[in-house]
Amino acid sequence: MRLFLCIAAAVLAAVLPSPAQYRYFAPQGGFAVEVSLENSPYLRLPIYRNAITSLEVVGDFAIGGTSADPGLSPYLFAVSISRRRLEAVFPVDQAVPGQQSIPGGFGRGPDGALYAGTIAQSKGDSGHLLRVQVNGGRLDVTDLGMPVPSEGVFAVTADPKADAVYGISYPTGKFFVFHIADRKTDLYEQTALDRQMLMRLKEYVVKPDDVLSRRLVVDGGGRVYGSCPLNRVFRFDPATKKVEFLESELPDVAGRRALGRVDSWAIAPDGTIYGGAAADGELFRLDPATGKIANLGKPAMMPRMKGIAFGRGGQLYGVTGASPGYAHAFTYDLKSGFTDFGNPVVSMKAEGIEQGIPWRAFQIGTVAASEDGSYIVMGEEESLSQLIIFPVTGATGR
Repeated sequence: MRLFLCIAAAVLAAVLPSPAQYRYFAPQGGFAVEVSLENSPYLRLPIYRNAITSLEVVGDFAIGGTSADPGLSPYLFAVSISRRRLEAVFPVDQAVPGQQSIPGGFGRGPDGALYAGTIAQSKGDSGHLLRVQVNGGRLDVTDLGMPVPSEGVFAVTADPKADAVYGISYPTGKFFVFHIADRKTDLYEQTALDRQMLMRLKEYVVKPDDVLSRRLVVDGGGRVYGSCPLNRVFRFDPATKKVEFLESELPDVAGRRALGRVDSWAIAPDGTIYGGAAADGELFRLDPATGKIANLGKPAMMPRMKGIAFGRGGQLYGVTGASPGYAHAFTYDLKSGFTDFGNPVVSMKAEGIEQGIPWRAFQIGTVAASEDGSYIVMGEEESLSQLIIFPVTGATGR
C-alpha cells in the first residue's frame, strides 16, 4: 500500500502544475475597471477592438490606446481612477479611417498632450501620429498626418524639451524624429531592417512584429534609446543628430537570440534606465553615463516583460509572461531582488455587477504608474480587456 501511494503521489506530481503557477496576486485596495463589454447598454468598448496596447496616466485619468482584430478599428479611452469607471471613448476611425492598432505607447509633449502612433489595416497604407488632449475626461484627438508615408508607427516617445516625437516605423524599423512645430520628419536608416537582416530573421521564422523595438525611452539628457535585431541597443543624440549602437547588448539565452528586443522601459528616480528584455523575460539596467547594460535576472520562468513602472518610494513594478502562459506581477528591489506575486486577481464592480466579481488578468500588455506614483495601472490585451489598478501600499502577494 505504501509503495502504491508513493507511485500515485509521483504520478500526480508529474501531471499537476506546480503551486507557483497558481499563485494569485490579490493586492489590498486593488480593483478592476470594466472597460470592455459586448452588446452593452453602458459606455464600453466592443469585443475584438479593445486589446490595451498603450497606456499612460494623466492626473486622475488612465488613458489607453487599443489594438483591434484585422479589418477593425481601434479606440482611445479614458478611465477615472478615483471614480473607478470608464469616462470617455474615442473611435480612431473618426479621426483617421483604416487604422488597426495603437501599439507603441504614448509620448508626452511640451503642451501636456499625449502623442500616439497607429498602424494601418492594409499593408502599404500609412500609419498616423495622433495628438490626444485630456480635458476633464473628454478626449480631444487631432490627426497630425503620416510621419513615414506607406509605413505604420510601431513605437513612440516624446521629449517636451525638444518639442519632438520620436518613433520607429513599421515594418522597416526606421527611426524618425517628428518636429511638432512644423510637422516635418527626419528619417534615420541605421535602425532599419536591411536585406541581410531580413534574410537572417527569415531563418528564425519571425516577422517585424516580433523583433522591432516595442518601446522607446528618453534619458535625462534628451537622448533616445531603442533596440534593433539582433539584441542591439541604439541611442539617438538630438544634439549631434546621430544614431549609435551601444557596445553592450540585451540579455539573451541560447536559441532565443532572434527574439531579443526591448519590451518595456522605465526611468528610475536617479535617472538610471531599466528595461524588460522580451526573449526570456529578463530585467536589465542601463547606465546612461557609460552605456553599459547589466542583466538583473528573471522574476519568473517565463518570457516577455511587457510593462514596468516605478511607484512611489522608488519600487519597480512590472509584469512578465505571455501567451500561451499567463501574466505574473512582480516587484524588483535593489537590496532584496525580485518578488513574484503571481497572477493578478481583483474585484470588479460596475453597472449590472454591483455585487462585484473576481476578475483574473491572464494577459497583460502594458503597465503605467500614476503621476505621483501612488497607483500602478495594468491593461489587458484580450478580446474583452479591462484595467487592473492597485495602490503601491497594497502590493503584496498571497
